[in-house]
Amino acid sequence: MTVPRAQRARAQRPGAPRTQAAPAPESKLSAAVRRIRSALDARPLIDYTMIRSIVLFLAGLGVVMVMSSSMATSFAASASVWAQAARQCFMVFLGLGAFWAALQTPPERLRNLSNWLMVVAVVLLVAVLTPLGTGREEVGSQSWLVAGPIRLQPSEFARVAIAMWGAKILANKNPRRLLKADNGFAAFIMVSLVCVTLIAMQGDMGMALSLAAVVAFILLFAGVSLKAVGVVIASGFIALVAIFLSGSFRSDRFHVYFDALHGHFDDAKGVAFQSHQGFLSLADGHIFGVGLGQSRAKWFYLPEARNDFIFAVIGEELGLWGGALVILLFALLGYFGMRTARRAQTQYQTLMAASLTAAVVSQAFINMAYVIGLLPVTGIQLPMLSAGGSSAVFTLGAMGVLASVARHEPDAVSSMQNYGRPMFDRILCIGEPRALKQRHPAATPAPRRKRYGTPVTQSARGYHGQPHRPTPRH
Repeated sequence: MTVPRAQRARAQRPGAPRTQAAPAPESKLSAAVRRIRSALDARPLIDYTMIRSIVLFLAGLGVVMVMSSSMATSFAASASVWAQAARQCFMVFLGLGAFWAALQTPPERLRNLSNWLMVVAVVLLVAVLTPLGTGREEVGSQSWLVAGPIRLQPSEFARVAIAMWGAKILANKNPRRLLKADNGFAAFIMVSLVCVTLIAMQGDMGMALSLAAVVAFILLFAGVSLKAVGVVIASGFIALVAIFLSGSFRSDRFHVYFDALHGHFDDAKGVAFQSHQGFLSLADGHIFGVGLGQSRAKWFYLPEARNDFIFAVIGEELGLWGGALVILLFALLGYFGMRTARRAQTQYQTLMAASLTAAVVSQAFINMAYVIGLLPVTGIQLPMLSAGGSSAVFTLGAMGVLASVARHEPDAVSSMQNYGRPMFDRILCIGEPRALKQRHPAATPAPRRKRYGTPVTQSARGYHGQPHRPTPRH
């Protein structure tokens, strides 16, 4: 087929417009994702609403599951089936108080307190190694400070403190000058190594690895190259290999892990007893579960059913849908937490929101992963669901900080200032968020022009009654 001469001439003309290729058709999945993002962007308070809703739901579900899973052990310890449940309710109440206090505090005010929080965290970690520390006789690690009825686990506090302090000193810093003394990264790495070492000296290797993971996340979010973060990960891997070759009880956990991958336990009545019972609990749950409060594993079959392995009890009583619901809630918490980090006012708030989100969500998925056999048992709790005083208070307080960053997003601040606070804030007397004051340099006044003579004010007539004559134009 021949091309017409006129068409060829237009195509060869230098200034003729070129025909652009038609864009590739958008897939249904990408179109759906785009519509979801547009719908979320149209709601300025969606991050704040979702974060607080997920956190409150998980806290409430945690109280119910601890109440269900601790009846037998509570009765054996205190002749009351409600003793441990009442204690957990009290600690969750304190955690919700910390959540409310964090919502009342602007993120920039927390920035000023982060140095003191880090100092307190290091002091408490050192104090655990003194005769004030306890817990080694119970769980094999000296991780608690006990003062009368108060039990405090400083490693939980250190995880939150290092995220907030690291966000402060790494904000607006150059990640390429990693080891420069005046750049903040060197100080952060040194303090992080001190904290990880102190926790490892306590015998709590699971929490030490969890803190190291938080440090790696902070460095990654601060812009450090993947190679440098890979060094941190490689160090953790070397530590795991050393533990595997040590021949201690932690080495036995790795052997149980490899057995779990094959679905066969060589010592189901010995070192693999806990993991085996966790598998049986999940298997008993099927799809819809045996019913709330009907777990058989809590009757002294599954060790630490209310703590480390509470996800197995959730799977047994609530079934597959209950376990999937917990996984979905933590996934949504991770999504909206990272979305809050992207939409934050300052880089400090971005780093803090991302670090706190990664700390809580990664701990949750590590816990659920070793319950179902995908990771070795590390002994860390399921945030907001497991029984524990320090974990509940500090985790809920950290989520309050994350929610505070969400309600201080520019769009959220504008929405509240124009349309008022949501009912949740009004009921709890949470003040209206304020945008950061932008500091502009003082405006330089324009130079005043020199006046020559008296300005003419009359428009129609000149001075002394003489008519004003316009200047002739040439």
